[in-house]
Amino acid sequence: MTYRVMTVCTGNICRSPMAEIVLRDRFEAAGLGELVVVDSSGVSDEEHGNPVDRRARSVLAAHGYPTGGGHRAHRVTATELTSRDLLLPATAQHARALRRLAPAEVADRIVMLRRFDPAAPVVGPGEPEHVLDIDDPWYGGMQDFEDCLAQIEAAADGVVAHVRAALSTSAP
Repeated sequence: MTYRVMTVCTGNICRSPMAEIVLRDRFEAAGLGELVVVDSSGVSDEEHGNPVDRRARSVLAAHGYPTGGGHRAHRVTATELTSRDLLLPATAQHARALRRLAPAEVADRIVMLRRFDPAAPVVGPGEPEHVLDIDDPWYGGMQDFEDCLAQIEAAADGVVAHVRAALSTSAP
C-alpha cells in the first residue's frame, strides 16, 4: 500500500515544497520511503510553473536537504485532494481553502502541519487554528526562511509517526 501525503501553502514555492523535501527525507530515514509518496501544491495559481524560491533552496541546502530541482509550482485540484491520505496545510487559511474544495469525505484528512509539532499550541475542536500558522517567509529575509524550516522540521517526526501508525493499522 502506498500512503500519499501532500503539503500545501499559497503559491507552492516556499513552505509547501520545503515541507515536501523535509518529509521525504524523514520518511526515507524512517525506512518508509518506499511506502510513502510526498508532493506539494498551492491554493493559488499565482506562481504556476515557477521553481522553489531561491531563498528556500539556499536554506534547504545549508541544512543538507535536496533543493527541489525540477519542482514546478501548481495549484491543488479537487482530484488531488481525493487521492491523498493526508493533506498538510501551512496555515488556517490554506486549510479553509482545502475544505471548501474537498468533498466531505476528505475533510478529516486535512490536518494543519504544525499539529504534529509537540511544542505547538494545542488547538481544540472549534478553536481558531491560526495559532498553528507557519508564516510566509516570502515577504521576509533569510531568517524567516530559517524559522519556516525549523517549524517544518519540528512537525516532521510527528507526521512520520502518524503515517507509520496509519500504515500499521491498514496492513493485512
